[in-house]
Amino acid sequence: MTHTSSQLLADIERLAPSIAQRTAEIEARGQIPPDLIETLRSIGVFRMFVPRQYGGSELDFPLALEIFAALGKIDGSLGWTAMIGAGAAMIAPVLPEEFYDRIYQGGPDIIIAGSAFAAGTAEPVAGGWRVTGRWPFASGCQHADWILGLCVMNENGVPVPGPGNGAPMVRGFFLPAREWHVEDNWHVVGLKGTGSNHVTLDDTLVPASNFFNPGDKPRLSGPLYGAAQQLIPLMHAANNLGIAEGSLDDLVAFATSGHRQQRAATAMRDSEFFQAEVGRIHADLRAARAFLRDQAASHWRHALAGTLSEKDLLVEGSQMATWIANTCVRAADACFALGGSNAIYETSPLQRRMRDLHAAAQHAAVQQRNYISGGTMLLGRDGVDKTTGQ
Repeated sequence: MTHTSSQLLADIERLAPSIAQRTAEIEARGQIPPDLIETLRSIGVFRMFVPRQYGGSELDFPLALEIFAALGKIDGSLGWTAMIGAGAAMIAPVLPEEFYDRIYQGGPDIIIAGSAFAAGTAEPVAGGWRVTGRWPFASGCQHADWILGLCVMNENGVPVPGPGNGAPMVRGFFLPAREWHVEDNWHVVGLKGTGSNHVTLDDTLVPASNFFNPGDKPRLSGPLYGAAQQLIPLMHAANNLGIAEGSLDDLVAFATSGHRQQRAATAMRDSEFFQAEVGRIHADLRAARAFLRDQAASHWRHALAGTLSEKDLLVEGSQMATWIANTCVRAADACFALGGSNAIYETSPLQRRMRDLHAAAQHAAVQQRNYISGGTMLLGRDGVDKTTGQ
């Protein structure tokens, strides 16, 4: 573990008690409070993946996952916000050098938000493109420095065909956050504090230099920047694992306080049924953590070797992240059930963590359909079972 990651984990541990006392505030605001964002910025969370040559930490990916898990253990929205704000730095190196330099001209602690949906259109005009659109799920947009969007490129109102199969050409672009309109529509069941509102632009001039092709090879060398798509599912897995581990910690703390549920023969901590269930949940989460560490080590070896962009590795990572999401949801559900009637109150962290994990498990990176690719890969594209040849 590097000094940077050790210091980050120490800072997070130091801050954890005070942040945990503000979870109700985080949910009520629908975003992480600005002072907490600045605290994360000051300890270096948002520079983890920024290249060293720009003042960043360029942290080894497996170490960064430990940071996301630690933040998720405090609060799911906190871990999610850090994951998005820091993770976008792995995508930015596809930008032209001059524009990339502009983003980081003030230092490495830049927060980038955005949406992965091609929910806008761009029309060519003198000086650039006129962009209009409404993009969903822009996590952390309220405190971002820059916001990323994807557009279908039009000409005279007609989509420009892209290369290959003739699908419409899609390009990404960056604009300073102050130029976007943020809708207040993030009213959801879980991950309430991520502020994943819609963001909009209406006939806004975007210079051509702000655009990039999402399929382009990153300008910068280094294992973090060659295959961000393969790394993103592991980041989701780390945050989900942190939330679930926090749920178990909350349940154990509640039980060891001596609480005895109504009509129960013994205190919770003395019940063999409760002990067995806690042991089972703990075993499940240990397995999930071991799975994540093994996959992260494998991905990182490939990243260092320059072979991470292989499709099979994307499938492996997505399978792992989906399995961990499901395991963590089951763990949080079990913790909530074991917490009894006390867990239904809004003051209980068990209900909040359960809601956060159910919301997190809806993300495309960890959806059940990801198993389809794993099965297809195992069976072979032509439908022949590779294990039997039949």
